[in-house]
Amino acid sequence: MNYKLLGKSGLAVSELCLGTMTFGNTTNEADAIEMIDRFVDRGGNFLDTADVYVSGRSEEIVGKAIKKRRSDIVLATKVRMTTSSNINGVGLSRKHILDGVEASLKRLQTDYIDLYQVHVWDHATPIEETLRTLDDLVTSGKVRYIGCSNFFAWQLMKSLAYSDASRYVRFVSIQPQYSLVSRQMDREMLSLCLEEKVGIIPWAPLGGGFLTGRYTRDEPKEGRMTTKVGESAWINRASDQNFSILDAVVEAAKELDKTPAQIALRWLIQREGITSPIFGASKLEQFEDNMGALGWEMPTEIWNRLNSASALQDDYPNRFIEKFRRPFE
Repeated sequence: MNYKLLGKSGLAVSELCLGTMTFGNTTNEADAIEMIDRFVDRGGNFLDTADVYVSGRSEEIVGKAIKKRRSDIVLATKVRMTTSSNINGVGLSRKHILDGVEASLKRLQTDYIDLYQVHVWDHATPIEETLRTLDDLVTSGKVRYIGCSNFFAWQLMKSLAYSDASRYVRFVSIQPQYSLVSRQMDREMLSLCLEEKVGIIPWAPLGGGFLTGRYTRDEPKEGRMTTKVGESAWINRASDQNFSILDAVVEAAKELDKTPAQIALRWLIQREGITSPIFGASKLEQFEDNMGALGWEMPTEIWNRLNSASALQDDYPNRFIEKFRRPFE
């Protein structure tokens, strides 16, 4: 296992992050704890959960699993989504964040959270209120670093600028959807993160399962892709472009004697700016397959081939900016 620093911080995290969204749902408690044990035994130290995953059950399982090895873990969780029917049981207000952190600490059986992330932007709450509250949590010791997820580039930049101007702690990371079949972040967010030294922790690195190679062009009758709404809905994945990308992944897997999932994860691990892709697994067999992305290097020629196959269409303002780039830029 290799390690990278998380954004503009001295915190070292493993090159893969174990996501726990399925824990307590499609992954039973025994298998979930086994996955965490195997992950940590192989050098993994980065775990990601959220207060809304399986209505808090994911946090409970994670807390139970890491209780005796807490100092070995970089523990990440999130706040923002609806956690109660109360009118203030959602959002990034001071009240909801303070209520949320106490509830998460209790479920996780710990007195601190390494990385506390806001799950998505809250248009109803001024960002200055959110950042002041997060800064107070870091000062109190209940939280050590803060991050964000599912932001636009302007939202992240506004947050960083406000933190700098107010001398608050700043977001050290962002958790966006990012994979070979979801590269919208390349338009602005990736370059912003490189410029501001914000760590990138991609979720859905396998495109919600699309890049595992188990799906054909026929609409599936079972599995995650059968959902009618959300990012993993078949209608959002089954495009001609995505299947062309999948074909390239499968071809690379055959050339390198790897699985499609390992190829997709390895492409991300070697992508500039990516800190630690978050992978999940419902079964131990899937966990082992994903862990096979570690310990080898994808040849540059194959990496470039996948990069070209999945690249976004060159559009404005990129074309315009490149046209007038100076020779020494």
